[in-house]
Amino acid sequence: MDIKEKIKADLDANPVKLYMKGSPSFPQCGFSKHVVDILANYDTEFGSSNILEDPEIRQGLKDYFDWPTFPMLVVNGELVGGCDIISELHADGELADALKGE
Repeated sequence: MDIKEKIKADLDANPVKLYMKGSPSFPQCGFSKHVVDILANYDTEFGSSNILEDPEIRQGLKDYFDWPTFPMLVVNGELVGGCDIISELHADGELADALKGE
């Protein structure tokens, strides 16, 4: 299985997925922590992956989504965005719809 197939399988198994540095219980960067804190405001289950554990996945995600930074929040296989976009959607009251894939 190549890296794109591996990412696709992971996204298929997790309708809401956060690719981050660290884990939700132990974020390893401020941006990842901020997104986890925002997601805690919503009744949404999400999967997560620590991109620091696998350099191939880390680079593969950058190529797959054509997005250079982490964290990345993905809903139904579509990139919603990183910390700035998630913060903005939350502040504007639009994140709940984004988490539903609307």
